[in-house]
Amino acid sequence: MFTKKGIFKGLAWALVVGVVALVAIQFIPVDRSNPPVVAEPNWDSPTTRAYAERACFDCHSNETKWPWYSYVAPISWSVADHVHEGRAKFNLSEWPSGEGDEAAETVQRGEMPLWEYTLIHSEARLSQPELKEFVAGLQKTFGSEEGEEAENRSDRPHAESDDEAGDEAGESDE
Repeated sequence: MFTKKGIFKGLAWALVVGVVALVAIQFIPVDRSNPPVVAEPNWDSPTTRAYAERACFDCHSNETKWPWYSYVAPISWSVADHVHEGRAKFNLSEWPSGEGDEAAETVQRGEMPLWEYTLIHSEARLSQPELKEFVAGLQKTFGSEEGEEAENRSDRPHAESDDEAGDEAGESDE
């Protein structure tokens, strides 16, 4: 038969073991690196890029802003896993990569950004007018799954200015 003292002693040991385990797992390394930006799409507008930055860049670019909870295990494991999977599927910093033609449809269907991401990142929740404008911008930037070609596909380097891009295309001011 269990006594109150025995139950409390067992709970105390379980608590101690749990705290020690929680502290110990903090020392398991997690890759939170941000590789250099190689190239990004030639966005149809600065607005589309701004929406992508708000709703997509943390998981789908090399410009991830790692929040405080990404440093606390076991949550850090899940965050890092989401980012690595997101970059592998569609990375806006290593363009062309991934499935750009699916971007607009995925956002329009509400599959992205992930709902658990928007719970903590309210800036990623786009209003209906913003969402409509973002989807249209993604379609112009990447094309669509139906095979429409995008007007603005490019693999120009991220740091390159519009003036330099125009000079390379033979459009000089002279």
